[in-house]
Amino acid sequence: MEAIIFCGLQATGKTGFYKEHFLQTHVRISLDLLKSRYREDLFLGACIKGTQPFVVDNTNPGAADREKYIQLAKQHKFKVIGYYFQSILKDALERNSQRTGKAQVPKVGVLNTYKHLEIPQFSEGFDELHYVELGPDGFTIKAWNHEI
Repeated sequence: MEAIIFCGLQATGKTGFYKEHFLQTHVRISLDLLKSRYREDLFLGACIKGTQPFVVDNTNPGAADREKYIQLAKQHKFKVIGYYFQSILKDALERNSQRTGKAQVPKVGVLNTYKHLEIPQFSEGFDELHYVELGPDGFTIKAWNHEI
């Protein structure tokens, strides 16, 4: 079973990447969708109990944010895979400004996430790490090289 954890600023393509690569195979766990940590914990617990592959589609900017998911997944023998989304602040703010309604995150929210952004490390417990770029022609997945 796989536990996939996304990391990156808002408006870097995480949800679109989920739809393109995991919609048919993994449950999406997202605070944007579930609206509370309580509901998130219920979904996460159901995936663990039912050995259902899942994707945590949140910003997860720091190691402390990712720790809960990694520890729980490892404890239940899930393979833990991380995808770090290229998080160039200027680009994320530009894409975010093109969003409408509730999809648009207040600028201060993006800036706050950027301030707490830490590059994921294998030492956190990841079995695999990948680097994702969002370009004009879609997503490019690159090999992890520790020098993002």
